[in-house]
Amino acid sequence: MRATEALSTTQWRKSSYSGQEEGEACVEIADGVTGLIPVRDSKTPLAPNLAFTRNAWSTFVGSLKNDSTPTV
Repeated sequence: MRATEALSTTQWRKSSYSGQEEGEACVEIADGVTGLIPVRDSKTPLAPNLAFTRNAWSTFVGSLKNDSTPTV
């Protein structure tokens, strides 16, 4: 199964750090996609999304928590 096919039926969840009001900055991720962390903008769900490896996502999120520039 191709990744795009898997994402067409996946459940997305909104980041707890995203705004809760309509039109605010909203990041969603999808769980359950083997080997990838899919990420999209909830305001444009049909637009292309990003997919990170688990290691790259962990590095990215860790750098945000530490307020530093990620090195992947």
